[in-house]
Formats: sequence, structure tokens, C-alpha cells
Amino acid sequence: MVESRMDVLAALRKRIEDTDPDMLRSLVHGVVELLMGAEADTMCGAEFGERSPERTNHRNGYRVRDWDTRVGTIPLAIPRLRHGSYFPDWLLEHRRRAERALVTVVAEAYLLGVSTRKMEKLVETLGIKALSKSQVSEMARELDQMVADFRSRPLSGGYPYVWLDAMVVRCREGGRIANVAIVVATGVNGDGHREILGMDVFTTEDGAAWTAFLRGLVARGLSGVHLVVSDAHEGLKSAIAAVLTGASWQRCRTHFARNLLTRVPKHAQDLVAAAVRSIFAQPTPEEVHAQHARVVAQLERFPKAAVMLEEAGPDILAFAAFPKEHWRQIWSNNPQERLNKELRRRTDVVGIFPNRDSIIRLVGAVLCEQHDDWAVARRYMSQESLARAVGGQEPQQITEAGTPQLASAAA
Repeated sequence: MVESRMDVLAALRKRIEDTDPDMLRSLVHGVVELLMGAEADTMCGAEFGERSPERTNHRNGYRVRDWDTRVGTIPLAIPRLRHGSYFPDWLLEHRRRAERALVTVVAEAYLLGVSTRKMEKLVETLGIKALSKSQVSEMARELDQMVADFRSRPLSGGYPYVWLDAMVVRCREGGRIANVAIVVATGVNGDGHREILGMDVFTTEDGAAWTAFLRGLVARGLSGVHLVVSDAHEGLKSAIAAVLTGASWQRCRTHFARNLLTRVPKHAQDLVAAAVRSIFAQPTPEEVHAQHARVVAQLERFPKAAVMLEEAGPDILAFAAFPKEHWRQIWSNNPQERLNKELRRRTDVVGIFPNRDSIIRLVGAVLCEQHDDWAVARRYMSQESLARAVGGQEPQQITEAGTPQLASAAA
């Protein structure tokens, strides 16, 4: 086996030396075919052409299949076996879902009249040389089922922290181009890993839509929520209070700071921003609240800003009731914003979606991919600190109706 590996390395070196001008494509082609050959030899129990009493199978030629990659379409010669079959599922079947989603969206957009120039640019980015109607149909069916399964999967276990956010994209509806909102919920499970909890597309980002979305998450098993992080959209606040009863609400400090700076003159914005940041730089919850009171007093010369900061205190300081090692993750919606940035990068390539199904297909596939990446990544939070967050947080003020008390500061 050592000699076989040495032969593979020698062949790779020779391929690098003899490579054509399109080096990356040639290297990818060579490496993949060498790996498939080595895998086929392992299944046969002996190398190609070797006589061995340990041989259990024989090669039986090749079959060619095009492989679409970022460096172009590569024709691969896949080894065939005399008995049974060999197929490199690890390479050809489990393609990146997001790229397959983009291919489907591109083809669908093309059929519905989206600009050919945008089509060509996207196809070139993906390295796909051609798309047949049968390929489009097959990929669409597979992606739609995969995304549907992902969006409807049961949510098991508690999710102490949940982030909610929305982004706007353009879509063709009823013969016109309209703005629609993509809403995404993420959370941290009891093991400390992040998860994509759900996504949907709204016509308008109002209270009724957010309430239906959150009720759908609860129906699928969302429970154990101790803190929800979001911006101060009135409809979203009402939905959190109505559906996630007993959960605290953290108003995103980044969104709040932007809104606050509109209440002060431009020449004083840097000073006010630094003062607000000092609130979040304190080492203990007591000092966080004390510094908040001091900053409110400092802003007396800007009455509107002072009133807004004072009224928003319970909402922007909710993070202080939780373990300090979590503060950076939960005092703003920045973790969700980074996910939105990746979604925006993918959706901007399309520009105008032909319909809502194509939005769900593309964004759902990207979120599936991100969810899988998070599942195998290091924990976002430690289990020990999460145990303290669940068992050691301060009780929240509850209204007479039994729902969390949310501040009424302006968005």
C-alpha cells in the first residue's frame, strides 16, 4: 500500500511537470482520476494489472461522465468493475448544494426572461458549459425536496438563544417586480452548536407574518428559549411577546446605536457613539447598568437621544443577565448579519428572482449548507456556560397578560 501511495505521488508530480496552460483544471482532473483509480484498486483487492491471490474483483473499462466544477466542466473516466459497481459518491453525488441551487435558479430565470448577460456571468462563475432541460428539471426536484425536508424537520432539545432577522430581495409577482422579505431564524442548541432553525418569505414584514413564522417554529419543537436577539421592528417585537412567552428580548445594540445617532448633531456623533460603546465595555452586570445611567446623564444636552437611551435600557441591556462569556454573541444581531452577508452575496448574483419558489430553493440550499458546516464546526458556546445561562439567569418582568415586557423605544 505504501508503494501504491508513492506511485500516486510520483504520478502527481509528473502531471504537474507536464501540465498544460490550464494548470488548475488539469491538476483537478489528474488528482480526481488518480484518487478514483486508487479507490477502485482497493475494492478489487489489488492494483490495476497486478496478479494477486488477494484479488476479489477486476477492472472492466471506464465510463465517462462530465463533472461541473468552478474551473469548468471536466470529463472524468470513472472505473468500472466486472462484478458489482463503483461510483464515487463522495465526489459526484454530494455536490455543493448552494451551487446546484444557483444552477437551477439561473436556468429558471433564463426561461422566464431574465437578462442573458446576467445568465452568462453566473454560468461562467460556476464553470458550467451547458444546461439541458432534463438537468434543470432533475436538479430542481431534488433541491425542492431537500429544502422542504430541511425547513420542516423537527427541532429537538432546547434553544437558549435565538436570533431573528430579515433581508429584502426583488421578485417577479403578478407581472411586476416587488420587494419581498426573507426571514431567517438561527439558534444555539443545548450542545453549544449553532443551527438554522427556519426560513420563510414574507410579502410584508409585519406582526402577522412574524407571528405565523414563530408559531411554525414552536410547532416543529422550538422550546427552551431564554433570550431572543433582533432589531426593534414593532411587528417582530409583538410576535416575540405573543409566541415566545417568558423569553427575554435583546435589542440589537448595533441597530440601536445607528438609530440613536440620528438624534444628535453630526459633529457630536463620534462622541456619543464612544459613550454608548463604553456601556458594553464594563466587566460586570452592575457596572453595565451603572454606566448606562451615567451615559444617559451625559446626554442631557441632547434630550431626544437621552430619552431614547433611557427608555431602551431594559432592552439593550438584557444580555447582562446571562454569562459574561456569551455577551459578545448575544448583545447584537451581528452573528445573523454575517449569515445575511453570505446570503446577499449569493442572491445578488441572481438580481431579480423569477418567483418565490426560486428564492426558497436558493436561500434554502445555502442555509442547508451552512447548517451542515455548523454541525461539524467547533462549539459556538460551551455546554457549561449554557447550563449557567439556562439555570442562572435573573427572572424577567412579566406583564399581567403573561408575556415578556418589551420596551417601546422607537426603531
